[in-house]
Amino acid sequence: MPQGSSHRVVVLVDDNSNPFELSCAIEIFGLPRPELDRDLYDFALCAARPQTRMRDGFFTLGGVAGLDAADTADTLIVPNRPDVEAQRPAAVLDAIRRAHTRGARIVGFCSGAFTMAEAGILDGRRATAHWRWAHLFRARFPAVRLEPDVLFVDDGDILTAAGSAAALDLGLHVVRRDHGAEVANAVSRRLVFPGHRDGGQRQFVERPVPELRDHSLGPVLAWALGRLDAPLTVADLAARAAVSPATLHRRFRAQLGTTPLAWLTGERVALACRLIERGEPRLDVVARRTGLGTAAHLRDVLRRVTGLSPSAYRARFGAS
Repeated sequence: MPQGSSHRVVVLVDDNSNPFELSCAIEIFGLPRPELDRDLYDFALCAARPQTRMRDGFFTLGGVAGLDAADTADTLIVPNRPDVEAQRPAAVLDAIRRAHTRGARIVGFCSGAFTMAEAGILDGRRATAHWRWAHLFRARFPAVRLEPDVLFVDDGDILTAAGSAAALDLGLHVVRRDHGAEVANAVSRRLVFPGHRDGGQRQFVERPVPELRDHSLGPVLAWALGRLDAPLTVADLAARAAVSPATLHRRFRAQLGTTPLAWLTGERVALACRLIERGEPRLDVVARRTGLGTAAHLRDVLRRVTGLSPSAYRARFGAS
């Protein structure tokens, strides 16, 4: 696990890479963190050539490390390119294969899944890609277990994000996995970005033209967040919003890409993680304050969401 800035994140940049995802990686993994009094990662950019022409010739990137820097990465972020049918350079694919073989974590943003699949490291693995290219991806790489309607997929040492903005979701998920919920929340606050959107949420969220009345979920979400210790139900949320449960469900799907119950459970788990990180040792207290009921239920839900038991989560992320 990353300790301080000892975990090295390297972004491999290729011709026609999209600068937005590059900027996401820099913002999340590369910037100093004075608000945390420590840096989270050792960060570098690398490329196969001294000058790399970025997407549509917007600008040329120079002054970064050579391709051998990929061989030092603990986490390697692969190139994403909108020209998904263009073959990637052999040297780039070889660098990705070497990193994967020696156990580095490989991350792909948006069309980066095509790069990973072309390198041959996604066969038999779960991954996602932008909905626009899902059909093409399946046709080219049938051995990959594509999940086309989610924001991101965490398959252990292989992680993929569906689209440009989902790069931020996946990046914050990686920080949360490495450093815990408190640190991820601090990074998201600096980004002014939602701290937690579950990877299983839909890529494409419909936002129809609003009617005259304000149907924003903001007030009911704020109301629920202040009452997570209460036995809230979907019916309670619907009553607060003065709509039927079915209407509330439709609005959650349209505006957040998830269900009311899934959102409520996610917020309760996030609060439980923060309480454990802050040093609360009593699981029954954490369960009660988060509305998860019993310590046994807390254990089950935390393990399902984070992959860790409460004791393992405390050992990894708790206050020293």
